[in-house]
Amino acid sequence: NMNFDRLRFVAERAEVGEQREALFAVTIPEERGSFKRFCALVSPPGSTRQVTEFNYRISDSSSAQIFVGLTTAQGGESKKIAAQFKRQGFAALDLTGDELAKTHIRHMVGGRSELARDERLFRFTFPERPGALMTFLDSMHADWNISLFHYRNQGADYGRILVGLQVPKKDSGALRSFLDGLGYPYTDETSNPVYRLFLR
Repeated sequence: NMNFDRLRFVAERAEVGEQREALFAVTIPEERGSFKRFCALVSPPGSTRQVTEFNYRISDSSSAQIFVGLTTAQGGESKKIAAQFKRQGFAALDLTGDELAKTHIRHMVGGRSELARDERLFRFTFPERPGALMTFLDSMHADWNISLFHYRNQGADYGRILVGLQVPKKDSGALRSFLDGLGYPYTDETSNPVYRLFLR
């Protein structure tokens, strides 16, 4: 017999093994707006490409490292995607054939960060449809910053997202209005002891 965890593992390995998923390490400037610009590049309007994984944790004041997975239609497509990232000014390393990345690193992106000041942590349930992430980013206040982002496509009708937001205390009311106005179910995990132990 095979349980659901084992099925998920087999499915993930099959996607990469059959080259239906490409994995990348991408470097973007650690500045407001660059995350949104990269997201728009990854899955532009009208594209059939889907994000399968997205992991990021603020760790450097000048650049950010993002671990991202994308669906592919055919073998060898990952090299073309990496070249596209580079043409847009984002340094990219193709990890599709990297066993360390596939087996371990994809699960280890994150950790504590001294740069994550005024951080609030939220779990969201996003609808698995094009534009859901961009709706979130477009609705955010321009002065707020995403300091943590974790998403893995589980093949469901919804996506479970973990997001760290750097929001000044004076903006607490605006943050509440933003969260309630999105229409996405969410849970504030800022006081969760697991967050305090491993991420804060």
